[in-house]
Amino acid sequence: MTRPDAPRYQPHVAATMESIPQLAQLSEARRLAMRALAHVLPFRVSPYVVDELIDWSDIPADPIFQLTFPQPGMLEPADLARVAALVRNGATPQQIRPVADRIRLKLNPHPAGQLEHNVPRLDGVPLPGLQHKYRETVLFFPGRGQTCHSYCTYCFRWAQFVGMEGLKFAQRETETFHEYLRRHTEVSDVLFTGGDPLIMRAWHLRSYIEPLLRPGLEHLRHIRIGTKALAFWPHKFVTDPDADTLLRLFERVVASGRHLALMAHFTHPRELETPVVRKAIERIRRTGAVIRTQAPLVRHINDSASTWAEMWRAQVALGCIPYYMFVERDTGPKGYFEVPLATAYDIFRRAFRQVSGLARTVRGPSMSAMPGKVVVLGTQEIHGEKVFVLSFLRGRNRDWVGRPFFAKYDADATWLDQLRPAFGAQRFFFEEDTPERRHVVAWE
Repeated sequence: MTRPDAPRYQPHVAATMESIPQLAQLSEARRLAMRALAHVLPFRVSPYVVDELIDWSDIPADPIFQLTFPQPGMLEPADLARVAALVRNGATPQQIRPVADRIRLKLNPHPAGQLEHNVPRLDGVPLPGLQHKYRETVLFFPGRGQTCHSYCTYCFRWAQFVGMEGLKFAQRETETFHEYLRRHTEVSDVLFTGGDPLIMRAWHLRSYIEPLLRPGLEHLRHIRIGTKALAFWPHKFVTDPDADTLLRLFERVVASGRHLALMAHFTHPRELETPVVRKAIERIRRTGAVIRTQAPLVRHINDSASTWAEMWRAQVALGCIPYYMFVERDTGPKGYFEVPLATAYDIFRRAFRQVSGLARTVRGPSMSAMPGKVVVLGTQEIHGEKVFVLSFLRGRNRDWVGRPFFAKYDADATWLDQLRPAFGAQRFFFEEDTPERRHVVAWE
C-alpha cells in the first residue's frame, strides 16, 4: 500500500526546465544553450535526480548534472548557435523542429545497423519492435516502455525519444512477439529494453512477461530487463503504487524456473548511495532476481579508474554483479563524451586491479558494433609493431566469438571502424565475407 507521503513521479521536461530553481545560478547564456539543446536532444529529469543526486554546489562539473542536463559542447558550435538564435527570438517548437531534425540526422541516430540489419520477420513481415542479432537472444521494445524516468545525455538510443518518423523502435502487438518466440526455439534469452521497460506500470509489464511462462515456450530460460530505474527512480520498487505488484511479478518469473536478471545501468557511484536505492536493491534481490550492472565509460562523468573501482566495490557490497564496461557508442553527441580506446583500456585495467575477485566478473571495455560485441583485451608490441589485441564476446557469426585479432595501435581511435588491421593485412577476418553476406547472422 502506498504511503500518503510517498514521492510522486513528476519529471521536469524541456518546457519546464526553467522552473528548476537550482538552474538560476547559471548564466543566462548557458541556460539559453541548454534550452536550445533540449529542442534537438531529448531532455527529461526526475525530481529524485534533481533533489538527491546532483551536487548543485559543483555545477556544471558535477557528474550527475553532466549525465542528465544538456551541455553546450554536445553540438557543433554553428548548429547550437542556429537553434539558440531561434529560441532567443521566440520561435515556436514547430518552427524550430525542421532545423532540429536536420541536425539530428547528422548524429548517426541508429548505430551498428540496428534499423536495417537486426529486425527479424514473421511470415515475411518485418517486426520493427524486435531485434534478433545473436542466435540465442531477442531484444524486445515494448511500445509503452519507450521513455525513461530521466534521459542520459550520452544515450545511444536518443532517437527513440525525439519523435522523428522512422527512427523509433516499438512493438505494441504482443501476439506477434510471442508467436515469433514460439517458432524460434533457438532463443533462450529475451531482453526487454527501450527506453526503459520499468517506466511501465506493473500490470502492463505483466501482460508481456506472463505469457512467456506458459507451455510452449520452455526454451526461454532467461528473461532480462534493461533499466535505469534503480538509479533514476528507485521509488518504483519501494513506494510507488505498483511496487509490490511488480515484485510479485518478479517472484512468479523466478518460481517458473527462469533466470530473471535486471540489467541495471549505474553510471556513477553516487547513484548507489541513497537509502531508497539500497532499499530497492534489497527488495528486488529478495524476489530471487539477480541484478547485473553495466554502463558506458563517458568523458565528464566517469572517466577515471577510481570512479569505476568505487562503483564496482559498492555494487558487490549491495549484492549486485558487475557485468560490462561499454565504450560510448558512435551516435548522438559522441564528440563530447567519447574516450579513446587506449584510454578506455587503461582506465579499465587500473580499476580492475583495484578490486577483489568478486568484482572481476566485469568485462570491458566493450564496443557493441556492427559485427558484434568487441572487447579490447590490451595492447602489445609484436614483431616491432604496437597493436591493439581484441576479441569478440558476441558475433553475428558465432565462429568469431573468442577469436583474438589485432589492429594497428591508434592513440586517437574511439571506435572499431577507426581501426586498421595490423601486420599488413588488408581486412579484418570478419570483413572477408561478400558484401551481400557481411551483415547476415550465420545461424539464419
